[in-house]
Amino acid sequence: MRHVISFLLSLAFMVGGGPMAWAQEPMLLPTHPEPLLAETAAGERSFTIEIADTAEKRARGLMFRRSMGDDHGMLFVFEESRNRSFWMKDTPMPLDLLFVGEDGSVRAIERGEPLSTDGIAPDARAQFVLELKAGTAQRTGIEVGDRLRHPLIDAVAQND
Repeated sequence: MRHVISFLLSLAFMVGGGPMAWAQEPMLLPTHPEPLLAETAAGERSFTIEIADTAEKRARGLMFRRSMGDDHGMLFVFEESRNRSFWMKDTPMPLDLLFVGEDGSVRAIERGEPLSTDGIAPDARAQFVLELKAGTAQRTGIEVGDRLRHPLIDAVAQND
Protein backbone atom coordinates (compact mmCIF):
# COMPACT_ATOMS: atom_id res chain seq x y z
CA MET A 1 0.00 0.00 0.00
CA ARG A 2 2.84 2.39 0.85
CA HIS A 3 4.28 1.85 -2.65
CA VAL A 4 0.93 2.67 -4.26
CA ILE A 5 0.70 5.94 -2.31
CA SER A 6 4.30 6.84 -3.23
CA PHE A 7 3.59 6.08 -6.90
CA LEU A 8 0.41 8.21 -6.88
CA LEU A 9 2.22 11.13 -5.23
CA SER A 10 5.06 10.86 -7.76
CA LEU A 11 2.57 10.79 -10.61
CA ALA A 12 0.77 13.85 -9.23
CA PHE A 13 4.06 15.78 -9.05
CA MET A 14 5.02 14.78 -12.59
CA VAL A 15 1.64 15.72 -14.06
CA GLY A 16 1.17 18.88 -12.01
CA GLY A 17 4.78 20.01 -12.09
CA GLY A 18 5.32 19.44 -8.39
CA PRO A 19 5.10 21.97 -5.56
CA MET A 20 7.11 24.58 -7.49
CA ALA A 21 4.40 24.77 -10.17
CA TRP A 22 1.79 25.45 -7.50
CA ALA A 23 4.03 28.14 -5.97
CA GLN A 24 4.15 29.97 -9.31
CA GLU A 25 0.40 30.45 -9.49
CA PRO A 26 -0.75 33.97 -8.65
CA MET A 27 -2.58 34.43 -5.39
CA LEU A 28 -6.06 35.79 -6.08
CA LEU A 29 -7.71 37.24 -3.01
CA PRO A 30 -11.35 38.27 -2.81
CA THR A 31 -12.05 41.91 -3.56
CA HIS A 32 -12.90 43.89 -0.43
CA PRO A 33 -16.54 45.07 -0.49
CA GLU A 34 -15.54 48.69 0.23
CA PRO A 35 -13.57 50.65 -2.39
CA LEU A 36 -10.37 52.49 -1.51
CA LEU A 37 -10.71 56.21 -2.20
CA ALA A 38 -7.81 58.52 -3.03
CA GLU A 39 -8.48 62.18 -2.31
CA THR A 40 -6.45 64.09 -4.92
CA ALA A 41 -6.28 67.71 -6.10
CA ALA A 42 -8.12 66.53 -9.23
CA GLY A 43 -10.90 64.89 -7.22
CA GLU A 44 -11.67 61.56 -5.65
CA ARG A 45 -10.46 58.34 -7.31
CA SER A 46 -11.90 54.92 -6.48
CA PHE A 47 -10.13 51.54 -6.56
CA THR A 48 -11.28 47.99 -5.93
CA ILE A 49 -8.70 46.27 -3.77
CA GLU A 50 -7.56 42.96 -2.45
CA ILE A 51 -6.25 42.94 1.12
CA ALA A 52 -2.91 41.38 2.08
CA ASP A 53 -3.17 41.41 5.87
CA THR A 54 -1.28 38.29 6.97
CA ALA A 55 2.40 37.45 6.70
CA GLU A 56 1.68 34.81 4.03
CA LYS A 57 -0.50 37.12 1.93
CA ARG A 58 2.02 39.98 2.23
CA ALA A 59 4.87 37.65 1.21
CA ARG A 60 3.02 36.52 -1.95
CA GLY A 61 1.34 39.80 -2.86
CA LEU A 62 1.02 40.24 -6.63
CA MET A 63 3.72 37.68 -7.46
CA PHE A 64 3.21 35.92 -10.80
CA ARG A 65 0.38 38.28 -11.83
CA ARG A 66 0.61 39.33 -15.44
CA SER A 67 -2.31 41.75 -15.55
CA MET A 68 -4.64 43.74 -13.35
CA GLY A 69 -7.44 46.21 -13.96
CA ASP A 70 -6.65 49.92 -14.17
CA ASP A 71 -8.82 50.62 -11.12
CA HIS A 72 -7.65 47.61 -9.10
CA GLY A 73 -4.90 47.19 -6.52
CA MET A 74 -3.67 45.35 -3.47
CA LEU A 75 -3.49 46.98 -0.06
CA PHE A 76 -0.82 45.61 2.28
CA VAL A 77 -1.85 46.08 5.91
CA PHE A 78 0.76 45.96 8.67
CA GLU A 79 0.38 46.01 12.44
CA GLU A 80 2.57 49.08 12.95
CA SER A 81 4.10 51.98 11.08
CA ARG A 82 7.79 51.70 10.15
CA ASN A 83 10.10 51.86 7.15
CA ARG A 84 9.13 49.15 4.68
CA SER A 85 11.06 47.37 1.96
CA PHE A 86 9.56 45.53 -1.02
CA TRP A 87 10.99 43.82 -4.09
CA MET A 88 9.59 42.57 -7.39
CA LYS A 89 11.54 39.31 -7.79
CA ASP A 90 8.62 37.16 -9.00
CA THR A 91 6.32 39.95 -10.18
CA PRO A 92 6.26 40.31 -13.99
CA MET A 93 3.96 43.35 -13.97
CA PRO A 94 5.37 46.87 -13.38
CA LEU A 95 3.78 48.55 -10.36
CA ASP A 96 3.38 51.81 -8.49
CA LEU A 97 3.95 51.32 -4.76
CA LEU A 98 2.32 53.92 -2.54
CA PHE A 99 3.70 53.95 0.99
CA VAL A 100 0.95 55.17 3.33
CA GLY A 101 1.28 56.35 6.91
CA GLU A 102 -0.97 55.45 9.81
CA ASP A 103 -2.84 58.71 9.18
CA GLY A 104 -3.76 57.61 5.64
CA SER A 105 -1.44 60.08 3.90
CA VAL A 106 0.69 58.97 0.97
CA ARG A 107 4.28 59.37 2.16
CA ALA A 108 6.15 58.03 -0.88
CA ILE A 109 5.41 56.74 -4.37
CA GLU A 110 7.93 54.36 -5.92
CA ARG A 111 8.07 52.45 -9.19
CA GLY A 112 8.50 48.68 -9.07
CA GLU A 113 10.40 47.19 -12.00
CA PRO A 114 9.28 43.73 -13.12
CA LEU A 115 11.27 40.78 -11.77
CA SER A 116 13.82 43.03 -10.04
CA THR A 117 15.55 41.97 -6.83
CA ASP A 118 16.41 45.58 -5.99
CA GLY A 119 14.86 46.77 -2.76
CA ILE A 120 12.13 49.41 -2.87
CA ALA A 121 12.57 51.16 0.46
CA PRO A 122 11.81 54.87 0.62
CA ASP A 123 12.82 56.88 3.67
CA ALA A 124 9.24 57.04 4.92
CA ARG A 125 7.35 55.25 7.66
CA ALA A 126 4.33 53.32 6.40
CA GLN A 127 1.66 51.12 7.94
CA PHE A 128 0.07 50.43 4.56
CA VAL A 129 1.39 49.93 1.05
CA LEU A 130 -0.92 50.16 -1.95
CA GLU A 131 0.22 48.45 -5.16
CA LEU A 132 -1.33 49.65 -8.42
CA LYS A 133 -0.47 49.16 -12.09
CA ALA A 134 2.55 51.26 -13.04
CA GLY A 135 1.57 54.77 -14.09
CA THR A 136 -1.73 54.74 -12.22
CA ALA A 137 -0.61 57.24 -9.57
CA GLN A 138 0.40 59.77 -12.22
CA ARG A 139 -2.62 59.07 -14.44
CA THR A 140 -5.06 59.58 -11.58
CA GLY A 141 -3.22 62.52 -10.00
CA ILE A 142 -2.21 60.78 -6.77
CA GLU A 143 0.71 62.62 -5.15
CA VAL A 144 2.69 62.47 -1.93
CA GLY A 145 0.55 64.07 0.79
CA ASP A 146 -2.79 62.93 -0.65
CA ARG A 147 -5.12 61.04 1.67
CA LEU A 148 -6.28 57.46 1.09
CA ARG A 149 -9.54 56.41 2.68
CA HIS A 150 -10.69 52.86 3.36
CA PRO A 151 -12.27 51.32 6.48
CA LEU A 152 -9.00 49.50 7.32
CA ILE A 153 -6.98 52.72 7.02
CA ASP A 154 -9.60 54.93 8.68
CA ALA A 155 -9.79 52.61 11.72
CA VAL A 156 -6.07 53.22 12.36
CA ALA A 157 -6.11 56.92 11.42
CA GLN A 158 -8.93 57.67 13.86
CA ASN A 159 -6.93 56.14 16.71
CA ASP A 160 -3.99 58.52 16.21
